[in-house]
Amino acid sequence: MTTVQPVHPVEGLVAPVVRASALAAWQLVEDARYRTPERGRRNERRRLLAQRAVADRRAEREHRTS
Repeated sequence: MTTVQPVHPVEGLVAPVVRASALAAWQLVEDARYRTPERGRRNERRRLLAQRAVADRRAEREHRTS
């Protein structure tokens, strides 16, 4: 090889494509995890527990006044 011949990059574009693909896959997994039905069930359970707590406090307050 002489100094007149150009140097060709060796598969320099493959690595960013792989990284972008891995990032996209990770984002899909995170989105799917965030949107699972379990999350809704957990929120419903929290709401139910909060409603129970409010009802218990109200009943105790009424019981003390009577």
